[in-house]
Amino acid sequence: MNKGKEKIYNILNELNIKYIKHEHEAVYTIEEVNNLQLDIEGQHCKNLFLRNRKGSIHYLLILCDEKMADLKALAKEIGSTPLSMASEERLYKHLGLTPGSVTPFGLINNSDKKVKVLLDKDLKHDGKINFHPNTNTATLTIDYKDFYKFLQWSGNEIREVSI
Repeated sequence: MNKGKEKIYNILNELNIKYIKHEHEAVYTIEEVNNLQLDIEGQHCKNLFLRNRKGSIHYLLILCDEKMADLKALAKEIGSTPLSMASEERLYKHLGLTPGSVTPFGLINNSDKKVKVLLDKDLKHDGKINFHPNTNTATLTIDYKDFYKFLQWSGNEIREVSI
């Protein structure tokens, strides 16, 4: 069970971040989201939870939904050892999430602030953006500027990358 499903709404309200909540059946991939044919405005994203070779550094990669992540090129860009997907156990330990519901809102569960956020430079900075609210049965639409405000509030390191 994911952590912080209700807490995220309290945090967004405290930060004066307006959102639109879209409830839907559970989805585990971007393809499943697209198959629902919901009329949700804004950029959809892929969120990948990664680790370096030793598992000593973890990253949350947020990229445009239509892109594929080249982990070899990404590792080179950020000066890391080879990157791979982190295990389900690591995902839950660091973000309080389970596969299929990876979202930047899971950062509320990262109390040590050691997960590094990698943002695709091509995300639309002037529009709306969509993420699960720590559960894959809903999607929240917020302004990108408010999303970035949330990231800054989280206290985690943020870096823009080319994907």
